[in-house]
Amino acid sequence: MSLSIKDIARLSGVSTATVSRTLSHPERVSETTREAVMAVVDQHGYRVNSMARNLRRQRADSVLAIVPDLGNPFFSAIFAGLQETFSAQGTDLLVTDSRSALRGGQSLLSHLREARVDGLVCLDGGLPQAARAELKAPDIASRVVFACEWLVEGGFPSVRSDNRAGMRLAVDHLVELGHRDIAYLAGPEGNVLDTERRAGVVDAMAAHGLALPAVQFGRNDFSLEAGRAAAEDFISLPARPTAVICASDQLAVGFASGLHARGLRVPDDVSLVGFDDIQTAEFVIPPLTTIRQDRMRLGAQAAGLLLRQIAGAACPADKVITLPVSLQIRGSTCPPGRD
Repeated sequence: MSLSIKDIARLSGVSTATVSRTLSHPERVSETTREAVMAVVDQHGYRVNSMARNLRRQRADSVLAIVPDLGNPFFSAIFAGLQETFSAQGTDLLVTDSRSALRGGQSLLSHLREARVDGLVCLDGGLPQAARAELKAPDIASRVVFACEWLVEGGFPSVRSDNRAGMRLAVDHLVELGHRDIAYLAGPEGNVLDTERRAGVVDAMAAHGLALPAVQFGRNDFSLEAGRAAAEDFISLPARPTAVICASDQLAVGFASGLHARGLRVPDDVSLVGFDDIQTAEFVIPPLTTIRQDRMRLGAQAAGLLLRQIAGAACPADKVITLPVSLQIRGSTCPPGRD
């Protein structure tokens, strides 16, 4: 026979209100009371009816994360950071990608409400204008956090890596090796990460009295395929730079593959630097020099920020948490002109 809250109250010698408070907010009762109630709970195997509890609290104990591409391995460590933090607080993590979530002109708010989630972690700064406007609805805006990417116009708290500082590290490393002709392999035009990273490269090169080549290549997305396609453009340049900084590791790996297929060697013919330090960066040949983002921490910080908002803590809409990055030097960079 299952135990009710009334039974627990009778056996532990407290009121039903005290039992309820002990189970839902144990920090609000004395240690003696908590021990008495939990001893009965443990002895009889009582389990809280989470659905009924959530109805009373008007909480779903779940959140939604939305990403631009579920197939991109970059997001895996961020998901791990989100999951670890949410799970520790008894909150479930649901994941979707913005392409499917918004397919056919569907409303982003309908996905939020139909999923019965308490909040949203958005990793896509390229949402269409209609979706951006929906997120600003009064019942939604205070329960949204952006992670990794963000909206150019702002309006929501965000957690991000120091993209400009990362590119300064990349440029400084190449200049120390002796490179002066350094190109930037861009990501998708208009993407906030690409904009920040390119600006970081430009600023860092200017500090060394250098400038990016007038010719640009890339401008598709952050994928392996885009990097491989960019290698063909690079090969056709009349004067090829001695080093290339890529907007993402996937771009760098695809670019290296395309160069190899056309007879150029990394790093002997072209030094290569990526950005992200995805898991495969260390295992490609040659291992990729890259800028490491602490993606686990990024996810954990975003989850913590959202949990505080859900709990009712005020958070400025322009709050930005910027996490440091680091340079991982591996085999894809060397001094120019090495035979």
